[in-house]
Amino acid sequence: MYLGILKAVCTFIFFEKTVSVLVWGIRLSRTSICSKKVIVMDPGRDSKKRISNVTTIMDLSSDIVSEILSRLSIKPLFCCKMVCKMWYNLLTSEPSFFNMYQQRSSTNFPSLLLSVNYSVYFLVELKADDSQPLKRNIVLSPKFHIPSSKLRLIGSCNGIVCLLNSNSGTNHSVYISNPLLGEYYKVKMQERNHVAYAFCFSEASGEYKVLRSVLRNFEGYPSVSEFEVYTIGVDEKWRYVGKAPKPLHESFSNSNVNGVVHWMNMDKNDKIYSFNSWTEKMKTLLAPRGLETSSYDLTLVELENCLCLCDTNHSQYVDIWWMKQYGIAESWTKTRILKDTIQPNIRCDRFIPISTWKDGEILMQRDRATQIVSYNPKEKKFTKVRVYLGFEASRYIPSFYSLKTIIGKNLQVSYTHPKIDLI
Repeated sequence: MYLGILKAVCTFIFFEKTVSVLVWGIRLSRTSICSKKVIVMDPGRDSKKRISNVTTIMDLSSDIVSEILSRLSIKPLFCCKMVCKMWYNLLTSEPSFFNMYQQRSSTNFPSLLLSVNYSVYFLVELKADDSQPLKRNIVLSPKFHIPSSKLRLIGSCNGIVCLLNSNSGTNHSVYISNPLLGEYYKVKMQERNHVAYAFCFSEASGEYKVLRSVLRNFEGYPSVSEFEVYTIGVDEKWRYVGKAPKPLHESFSNSNVNGVVHWMNMDKNDKIYSFNSWTEKMKTLLAPRGLETSSYDLTLVELENCLCLCDTNHSQYVDIWWMKQYGIAESWTKTRILKDTIQPNIRCDRFIPISTWKDGEILMQRDRATQIVSYNPKEKKFTKVRVYLGFEASRYIPSFYSLKTIIGKNLQVSYTHPKIDLI
């Protein structure tokens, strides 16, 4: 098995041209690995065998192994996870590998979660072909391994996803899951009416938190949104953290920037509200001046770790406002993207930015449809990305980090499947 993994790694090194780690003394052809001694079959001397001491891949330092494995895509990593206990622990519980893989996978192999009828079903891993950079090779997994087939995506942070059951009423179920490992944890809930959820990660504390807004109606008084927080692996119950500046009738946005959740009021477009997962305080930011589009048709997203406000309501172009300096209203900068290179039959539809990837291209999804396009700001052109099966796409950074490292030993992690098979 070691030899097979080594061949996969070396294939990646030489053909993808992205790994420059030199593995000394490893010979692949007709080689049998036996402890630290390798028996090499010499084609020129059929009757003789020579035994030499060489360095095998298992002798490499953990730093070099991390350097190699962090550059692989999801499927090879699943194989690597089963090689030995050391590699398993490295992939599932080592923070240094976790951070390294997060940074590289988002650039080399950006991933999307695809939903069908509001339920998460598929993971798509994108890969840019160096020889033909305008073509995208897509690797698609089977149905996602989640606790139930009717779970709506609330958000994802560092490969951990937050899911909500799609049943209506006051009885909600929230799950925290690493779907690549088939792990999940069910959050304790209380019955609430008119609830909106968000999922965030605080880099300052290293904690994952679920934020919810509960809309309360009192006879003779205006509606009030109260915020409650549940810290994964820490809290035993939901904590009240304050009231929203304005009642939140719909939902939070997917713009989670440095652990800060954002949303807009449906009535006005001049302000953006935020909740900081570290301080657990709410603030108000000024939106770009002179916006004519209603907040209902504006979308908040995170692109290149920057808060962005997207106006996708026009048939000929998409406007993206970038807050270059967070919290500074004067730093809003507008980029207008013409849609003239999108195929004519869908050009007038809304295209919503999802994320950026290799070479600064912007991935966009056709509203409520399967089409994904990639915009190249240098060439000012759109390219169709071959993504199928799904009506809503969300950015996802894959991770093999186990939930056990997040929720601690006192809480129980459940498993949907013993393993996941990727195709």
